[in-house]
Amino acid sequence: MKRVFSGVQPTGNIHLGNYLGALRQFVELQEDHECIYCIVDEHAITVPQDPKALREHILDVASLYLAIGVDPKKSIVFVQSDVPAHAELSWILTCNAYTGELFRMTQFKSKSQNKESAPAGLLMYPVLMAADILLYDTDVVPVGNDQKQHIELARDLAIRVNNTRKKTFVVPEGRFMKEGARIMALDDPTQKMSKSAPNVHSRISLLDDANKIKKSIMKATTDSEGVIRFDVENKPGVSNLLNIYSVLSGKTIEELEAAYEGKGYGDFKKDLVQVTAEALAPIQARYEEIRHSQELLDILKDGAERANAIAVRTLQRAKNTFGLGL
Repeated sequence: MKRVFSGVQPTGNIHLGNYLGALRQFVELQEDHECIYCIVDEHAITVPQDPKALREHILDVASLYLAIGVDPKKSIVFVQSDVPAHAELSWILTCNAYTGELFRMTQFKSKSQNKESAPAGLLMYPVLMAADILLYDTDVVPVGNDQKQHIELARDLAIRVNNTRKKTFVVPEGRFMKEGARIMALDDPTQKMSKSAPNVHSRISLLDDANKIKKSIMKATTDSEGVIRFDVENKPGVSNLLNIYSVLSGKTIEELEAAYEGKGYGDFKKDLVQVTAEALAPIQARYEEIRHSQELLDILKDGAERANAIAVRTLQRAKNTFGLGL
């Protein structure tokens, strides 16, 4: 079977954009792939974090992995910093990356904009992500569309080492959702949904209660036309809501347009509230069941041991390629 690797940062609550853009694929892929899913806590410290809160967020995200349907018997679930090879391989890859390609990264330019200086970790973040992927001889990386540039860097680094030294790394492929992959902010549908946006109603998190879901959807930006149709350029707000409705309900956008022909945004939003709450209810129930359990800690310990067994082999291969160690 082909091997899959992906990870999520333990910063803030996972929202619908994360879930529909990447995490939902995790469950689908584990049925016919060898899957490795990581909580990438080392990525989280590229910006300041409260240590106690970070540790809680690590357990939150691990619990949500399991709550959405990731099966630890089929997949490896672990915390990045529990496998030291991530940081060590990252340094090897750093020595084979170029500052020019790192400065061109869209996310770095966005996060460092209007700043005289930015943390070096923000610049090196994509190299650590490449190490995460290459460490497990990954074939497939399921991510949101906003991560395409980072996947390309991982591929470039793997090819660069393979061509200039000897074949050391498997060259991975990205797997991107075609429909509903790019879920936008509810208050500004020209921007992607984000954990860090100051307006809490710009997003729906997987653990939001029914009242919060209702408020966020009912406040969502639409337009003055009053017609429910998909048109990203002219109707970005309505198109974003149609995307969410379609993915959560399993109905096509064409079916939804027909169902709401002649109806207003109020009816459409009320139905979307119900669809969203019903889709998240089983996830929230499983999360509450496992979040403070010994089972969760045992799963993460076992996952780290299984991940480490794979990682040390790849790291040794890379060290041999570059003449490191004795």
